[in-house]
Amino acid sequence: MNVLLDIIQVLLNVLWWIIIVQAILSILISFNVINTHNDFVRSLYRALMTVTEPIYRPVRRILPDFGALDFAPFVVLILLGITQSIILPAIYRATAATFI
Repeated sequence: MNVLLDIIQVLLNVLWWIIIVQAILSILISFNVINTHNDFVRSLYRALMTVTEPIYRPVRRILPDFGALDFAPFVVLILLGITQSIILPAIYRATAATFI
C-alpha cells in the first residue's frame, strides 16, 4: 500500500510542476514575451492546457469571475499542497497502523 502512496506522491509532484510551467508560460504569452507563432511554444502550450484544463474546470465553476485574472492554477496548487502535506501522511499513518 505504501508503494501505491509513493507513486501517488510522485504523480502529484509531477502535476505540481506541470501547473507551475503552464502558469508561467501562460503569463509570458499574455504579456507577449513568448510568441505563439512558434510551433514548439504553441504545441507545448496546447499540451499543457490539455493536461491542466480538466483539473481547472471544476475550480473555475466555483470561483467567481475575476476578468482577465485566472486564479484556478493557484487554487489547484493549494489543494495539491494540502493533499501532499495533510491527506497523504494521514493515509500513510492509517495504513501503517493497520499492518502493526
